[in-house]
Amino acid sequence: MQNDSVSPRITPEVLAHLRTWEGRSETLDDSITAAPIRGLAAALDCEDDATGNALPPLWHWLYFLPRAPQHELGADGHPRLGGFLPPVPLPRRMWAGGRLQWRAPLRVGDAVQRVSRIASVTHKAGRTGDLVFALVQHEIRRGETLCISEEQDIVYRAPARPGDTSPPPTPAPAEAAWSREIVPDPVLLFRYSALTFNGHRIHYDRPYATAEEGYAGLVVHGPLIATLLLDLLRRHAPEAVVTDFSFKAVRPTIDPHPFSVHGQPSEDGRTIQLWARDHEGWLTMQATARIR
Repeated sequence: MQNDSVSPRITPEVLAHLRTWEGRSETLDDSITAAPIRGLAAALDCEDDATGNALPPLWHWLYFLPRAPQHELGADGHPRLGGFLPPVPLPRRMWAGGRLQWRAPLRVGDAVQRVSRIASVTHKAGRTGDLVFALVQHEIRRGETLCISEEQDIVYRAPARPGDTSPPPTPAPAEAAWSREIVPDPVLLFRYSALTFNGHRIHYDRPYATAEEGYAGLVVHGPLIATLLLDLLRRHAPEAVVTDFSFKAVRPTIDPHPFSVHGQPSEDGRTIQLWARDHEGWLTMQATARIR
């Protein structure tokens, strides 16, 4: 995705063109291998035996990675759009949330296939400019067995402008049954970017993140925060099997300040409210997990 200094307005004609991507699909094949599991376990400071055990929830994001050649990358480090994803002429892209269901486990040695589809492309005029939303659906199978169904909400935003105001922050809940503090230093952000082959410069290039995309520092990956939320659940309920998970990014988490992840089970213990809070006490991600 290229970061042009002037972003065209999303006219009805532009939106109509982008909507021709609706229904487009791609199929990727991969194998569940041990090395990425061991790498993420090291980055998250947890112990995971890569042999025999089911892949922890959300760790499938270590597979089906983008492999665009270097010459096909845009100025922001993302692959240029116009292939599977629509060529939205807005420079800032964010994975804003998603919903997942686990039907069957994945394990090291499994040959897997992911079928992805662009379900919809919609437009909204926000306070700071145009917003385009792409809903992407994935199905991951092991042979004929459907293992994971996933929806991803991808948001494209207009460039940052002087004087733009952020939405008012939401205070995070003050009390939680489970809590853990995370220090998002550049090493952690680099390791997660490397493990997921994520070239987006907002996660490792401070001058780019601040000068070009208008952030106050390096941005902590939304998928990393979501993974840490379910890692918190696993630490406190290691025998639980996650069946459903939904999450929404509320506010960017910026280094180098520590942030924290929290969980609160329901009375029956089957539904877990999860959230992330920044160093100022603001809610940055909210999520719900269901377990059995």
